[in-house]
Amino acid sequence: MCSPQSSVALADSPTFLDTDLNDLGVRLGPDGATLRVWSEGASTVELVLFDATDLDWITSVLPLVPVGGGVWQVHTPDLRPGTRYALRVDGPSGPGHTFNPASLLIDPYSRGLVPVRLGEWRSVVVDEGFDWQGVGRPGTPLDHTVIYEAHVKGLTKRHPDIPPALHGTYAGLGHPAMIAHLRGLGVTAVELLPVHAFETEPRLLNQGLSNYWGYNTLNFFSPHAPYATADAVAAGPDAVLREFKEMVRSLHAAGLEVYLDVVYNHTSELGLGGPRSSFRGIDNGAYYRQHDDGAYIDVTGCGNSVNTATDAAARLVLDSLRYWANEVQIDGFRFDLAVTLGRDAQHSYSPDHPLLRAIADDPGLADVKKIAEPWDVGMGGWQTGNFGDGWSEWNDRYRDRVRNFWLSDIDYARRATTAPVGVGGFATRLAGSSNTFSAERGPLASVNFVTSHDGFTLRDLVSYDVKHNMGNGEQNRDGADTNRSFNHGAEGPTSDEQILATRRKAMRNLLGTLLLSAGIPMITAGDEFGRTQRGNNNAYCHDSALTWLSWQHAQWQEDLHAHARRLIRLRHDNPALRPRRFAHEVEEVPSSSVIDWYDEHGETMSIERWTNPAHRTLQYVATSTPEQEAPNRILLIVHGTERPIDVTLPVIPGVHRYVSLWSSVPERPAEDEPVHAPGDVIALPGTAMHLFRVE
Repeated sequence: MCSPQSSVALADSPTFLDTDLNDLGVRLGPDGATLRVWSEGASTVELVLFDATDLDWITSVLPLVPVGGGVWQVHTPDLRPGTRYALRVDGPSGPGHTFNPASLLIDPYSRGLVPVRLGEWRSVVVDEGFDWQGVGRPGTPLDHTVIYEAHVKGLTKRHPDIPPALHGTYAGLGHPAMIAHLRGLGVTAVELLPVHAFETEPRLLNQGLSNYWGYNTLNFFSPHAPYATADAVAAGPDAVLREFKEMVRSLHAAGLEVYLDVVYNHTSELGLGGPRSSFRGIDNGAYYRQHDDGAYIDVTGCGNSVNTATDAAARLVLDSLRYWANEVQIDGFRFDLAVTLGRDAQHSYSPDHPLLRAIADDPGLADVKKIAEPWDVGMGGWQTGNFGDGWSEWNDRYRDRVRNFWLSDIDYARRATTAPVGVGGFATRLAGSSNTFSAERGPLASVNFVTSHDGFTLRDLVSYDVKHNMGNGEQNRDGADTNRSFNHGAEGPTSDEQILATRRKAMRNLLGTLLLSAGIPMITAGDEFGRTQRGNNNAYCHDSALTWLSWQHAQWQEDLHAHARRLIRLRHDNPALRPRRFAHEVEEVPSSSVIDWYDEHGETMSIERWTNPAHRTLQYVATSTPEQEAPNRILLIVHGTERPIDVTLPVIPGVHRYVSLWSSVPERPAEDEPVHAPGDVIALPGTAMHLFRVE
């Protein structure tokens, strides 16, 4: 049941679009600035101004007056770019209320922050002017999109061609050396782990660790200042924001989109008794989900859950998205624990939640990619496939099936002579997960991934059977226990060349599947050259060489990198690999592509072949969606057992030859393109893939 303080619950229509909540935060004008703050429960709200250098020295205190709809306002000439300020808010006591007039609070709409001491901050008025020099968004179509998930610091910290002063920074990410790597790989978008201002939890600080990933947001409008260069930090929040925009401009000029991983589901104020830095002191009862007695309802596992069933919280999310999309020119957002955002006043998820609809339909976000992490930890929290039109989703079902097929099934087969399942489920994922996403949404609703920041790296996935998280300070209890990984005969590092070769081929099969599947592929930074975290599958608290990418690579890593580049190029060049709509087995749907399935004999797949666990060889023939550029046709062979096999290429009316484009078998991708005739026999070793262009 909803807290009685949450009386502004959303109706069926998005009432948070009403003008009462417009223009919150600081708005600069010719004769000063207006500050507007929302707090329905407050009895008084004050603006506290500070000296520019001594952030404990209060220069003046100004009262805000209520202007209706829970909004408080003050106009003053003393708010100007560079001004340091805070809020003081008082109100009633009782369940749901945590007002404390002694607390100096962050303005939720601050564009910049400066630290005072551990756990205490001042808001800063920022000059948002910037010259984009005519550089616009790349506007990459979804079917061309290849996402590269990366951490600003981890990606750039050790790059030898980036100047040391730029290591670990926004400027480092925008440096020509980093752009050259991204463009050379062929990805189209960089998805950054959280860059909204965040802080480390006291528990981690007490252990000498830090919140490295950043899923602990302090403010939804300010860039995380420690990722800026030392010069920018010293110059202040104006310079930090400018460096961030320069990074975006540089990436855009290179044709690369920028997505942000955004954490609107909870804040760094943690559970009751945690920090009172902003929302808890402004209107705890409205901003956080809670029971009638004030106890928090935590569906995020992080101590609190932002209550997007209230107008103010929903409007805050939408305003933040608009700011980053329009003022900072961000191209897309990945919504952490997005199910939390879609929970109503009774805390149940609905794909028709007004906030989710508003995000999808807002004209200011029309050209922005919206990607949901479609789960949280509350009741009914697993919602993969259940977001609405306009949304793509992380597809955990794809991840699990692909890992099973190439890893845990192979492990099982070594002990039981055959794998536990056949090829049918894998084929469904390969073709776009039509059993998860509706025909109206199609394969581009699926963001396919095999790894992400959360879990094993690609190399660790083929090198470890179990997690090794002792360094996280939780006695190896944290992190997923079910990884669907396979160490191929030795746990972790080994000198056994046969095991190492098998692991390398497994990585090529996993990358090949990811980049040749229908849907939107996402690569985790460093997987293209096989980085390791030494078996740690939850390295959220390590800001160290464990998580920073190494740019010194062995030959096998260079070879893997070459495979990744080749696969991404083939995906770009062959529209049949990235259909816009689900394929059909016959040409009965003119607007769709056509798909055919054959066994290793070149015969049409039978029901028995689909379901027989002993049969794990498949030939997949697909054509592009009719309106795609340069329509074409491909043949992909997948062989999912460790036994060698001879595969007969199918004889198809109108097909004259098959041009070999890629195979997972060689350590380094072949440069030539051998030609084969229908009916030719291809000899494959165990666990392999082979791609052809059909002509």
